Amino acid sequence: MDLSTRGLVLREVNYKESDKILTILTEDGKLTVSARGARRKVSKYTAASQLLAFSELDLYQRHGRWSLREGRVVEMFSGLRQDILLLSVGAYFAELLEAVSDVDYADPGLLAFGLNGLHVLSTGKRDPRLVKAAFELRLMCHAGYAPDVSACPHCQAEAGLWLSLSGGRVYCRTCRPEQGGERVSLDPGSYSALRHIVSAPEGRVFAFSLGEEGARHLIAAAEAYVLAQLERGFRTLDFLGKVL
Repeated sequence: MDLSTRGLVLREVNYKESDKILTILTEDGKLTVSARGARRKVSKYTAASQLLAFSELDLYQRHGRWSLREGRVVEMFSGLRQDILLLSVGAYFAELLEAVSDVDYADPGLLAFGLNGLHVLSTGKRDPRLVKAAFELRLMCHAGYAPDVSACPHCQAEAGLWLSLSGGRVYCRTCRPEQGGERVSLDPGSYSALRHIVSAPEGRVFAFSLGEEGARHLIAAAEAYVLAQLERGFRTLDFLGKVL
């Protein structure tokens, strides 16, 4: 069986002397692909088998396993590869995408969102901390964990709010029903940004700005919400905690 598709490399693992095993988010779903000889200098798909490479791919399947026949790079996100911090955030995006994507389940919207996030990050024009927060929150929407940020469900207050990490609702400090439950605070700026991220058209998700106080609240809320909803940690996030 042959397959021509486009995909983003989410993970690369060295195998044997010169091969790689790749996890690729494609237009046809998440695939595990063997790239034979990819680590050789003369390999015709060395570039296409690198982490965060987006390429046109020709694959073939034998005995239920996919292998790479040819890869033509479309985008390498060069801005990420020139900055260790941006590359680290990009690697975190890849780990998140791998966590929420399904094997053999086609979700072109998820791939398009991932590519847009990497592009915005790669340009270096926006604060990478805010790009990270927006990516985390909007990705939760794609994965079916969208927070309900309409307002406090009891009194409709839009200030002095808490975000419930388990329930995905916002509550004011007076009405919050989850005494003892996990929650993070939001100030007016971070709440406004949160509503924008959840509801904006795909091309405008990252188009917002925040002062330092609002940024601090949003960054903390986004990261905590991802960890609570996915119920797992991330190796790349542990590293980012030391450098971001």
